[in-house]
Order: sequence, then C-alpha cells, then structure tokens
Amino acid sequence: MSAVDTAFHGLRHMIASGRLVAGQRFPAENELCDELGVSRGSLREAVRMLAALGIIESRHGSGTYVSMLRPEEIIGSLSLTVDLLPLDGLLQMYELRRVLETHATSQAAARASDEVRAELTELVEAMERTTDPAESSELDHRFHELIARTAGNATLTALLQVFRSRSRAYDVFSLPAGDELRRVSNRGHRAMTEAILSRDPVGAAGAASAHVAQTEEWLRVLQPPATPAD
Repeated sequence: MSAVDTAFHGLRHMIASGRLVAGQRFPAENELCDELGVSRGSLREAVRMLAALGIIESRHGSGTYVSMLRPEEIIGSLSLTVDLLPLDGLLQMYELRRVLETHATSQAAARASDEVRAELTELVEAMERTTDPAESSELDHRFHELIARTAGNATLTALLQVFRSRSRAYDVFSLPAGDELRRVSNRGHRAMTEAILSRDPVGAAGAASAHVAQTEEWLRVLQPPATPAD
C-alpha cells in the first residue's frame, strides 16, 4: 500500500469510526502525519481525494473540516466514476434506474402539488412541440428531475441524477430514427404525467417502468455513440 493509500484509508477510518464527525475540524497536519506515519505531501493528496468525494472540505483561513456528510452530496460524487462507464456498463445499471424511477414516480403521484402538476404538464407539452434534439434532451432531463424531487427523498434524487447524467451522453434522439423515438418517448412522458395528475401511484409506477425499459431497449439495440460532455 502506498503512503497516499495509507493516509487515505487512515483518514477514512477516523471518519467512519466516529472519531471525526460531520463538521469537525481536522487535527493539525503534523499530528496526523505522525499518527499515520506519512509525509505532508501524502497526507495532502489523501485530503484532496476525499474532498473530491465530498467527504472533506477546506475553508480558506480556517483549516480542513469533515463535510456535513449529507447522503445526497456523497451520492452525487458517484458521477466521478459513473460518468466513465461505457454503454455496456450503463446498461447493467438500468435495472437499478428502472426500479428507482418507478418508485419516484409513484411517490410523486401521491405527493405532487398543484404547482408541480402544472409544471409537469408544461414540460410534456414543450417536449411534444419541439423538434430540436438538444432541447428535447434538456426538457426530458428537467421532467425526470422534477418527478424525482417531488418524490421527497434528496438521496434518491441525487442517485437518479447520477444515472441520468451518464445516460444523456448516449442520445438516441440524434440518430436517424430520432423523430419517431422522440414521439414514442413523449407518449411515455404523457402517460406518466396523466397518472400523476390523476394521483394514481400504481398507474404512475407502471408508466415509469415501461418508459425506462423502452429507453434501455433503444440503447441496447441502437448502440448510440457517446457524445462529449460540455
């Protein structure tokens, strides 16, 4: 194990064991180096690695602290690795996405306010009007994100956002058959919306499951190339 790995796992253990808790300032750098048996350079590299994962934050002029360890923020850091997945890897994750989207849409049907229901209707109508692939992709993202937020679980919202972020790199709407695929997709969005408007959790769950399964099938069959991230 390298010195950086030693420092990384040592700091991680301090947090996992509760020795360092959310919001707590780290001990002095020299104390940590002595305890872990590593150099300052190795310790600082480990801190940078943990910061990238949302576990540690540096405050200018104050020091290094354990973050508030909010689940949604830590889950969000999964995008650092999930965004590297090739299409085959993403398809393996689609079963998880289908389960989560189904649950989120069911919860949204039970909890959606009048304002949310109106916004979902506006988004669906905008998707049905547009013929621009980029606009359609953005509206699709906003539609699913709104449903996830309405479900009321920030961690679930963050995890679905990670999955959708990588999915958006494989844009089937830009393929030659994109116009027809978009029409089919919009019918799925409309079915989900109608179930939410009717406050029908069971119908919403079924519509969401069918919609995500359809997208998964398109990706599996059409094998679109990944587009560069902005």
